[in-house]
Amino acid sequence: MKIRNPRLLAAAGWAAASAARALVRSLRVRYRALEPGSDLNLVPPGERLVYSIWHEYLLFPTVYFGRPSVAALLSQHRDGQLLGTLINTLGMGMVCGSSTRGGVEAVRKMVGANSTFQHLAVTPDGPRGPRRVVQPGLVYVASRTGMKVVCVGIGHRRPWRLGSWDRFAVPRPFTAARCLLGEGMVVPPGLKAAQLEPYRLRIQAEMDRLNAAAEAWAETGRLELPPPIEQPLRLAS
Repeated sequence: MKIRNPRLLAAAGWAAASAARALVRSLRVRYRALEPGSDLNLVPPGERLVYSIWHEYLLFPTVYFGRPSVAALLSQHRDGQLLGTLINTLGMGMVCGSSTRGGVEAVRKMVGANSTFQHLAVTPDGPRGPRRVVQPGLVYVASRTGMKVVCVGIGHRRPWRLGSWDRFAVPRPFTAARCLLGEGMVVPPGLKAAQLEPYRLRIQAEMDRLNAAAEAWAETGRLELPPPIEQPLRLAS
């Protein structure tokens, strides 16, 4: 159900943001960046990053890491008005649209040289899924904007799961939340559609690796990070 009244929408966003902040403040959070430049607090001047986060884990990093220098790329139709209002209430920007149709131009404007937004958060399997399958739109955005891709692994200890397509995770209060920020991955500029797949596979492998490690870290209290899986890059002409 869509909320059409702007005042009701703003009130719902404020209430959701307040509840989300209270929940995240209760969590026992630990995070690790695999290279200093992936940490939002340590990004080198002038460098712009696109953070890749599974759709099901969007809640925790949006609240914990969200700040005015970050914008989120979301589908206006499927992710809904309330989520967009929540993101804006938390101080982040939002780009509405497809990552391949119109969204790239919107991203360029949003993170342009004169913009207050420097970085982008993308759910590479959203908004339709399949769950935990990277879609080529992320590679397309990175190729067209020159932004490095930072894969993000999230883990919660025994989270509640919604009955949605992505099994959206809601962390239980006062439990462990873990986050791993991968190394920045460079995607060459101007890739053609036939050249996106090798980079999509590389991002997929890194997302799988980091999320499996973060989930095990949250459940067991031990961080054991397996070595990265190298994907051969064979570009089609």
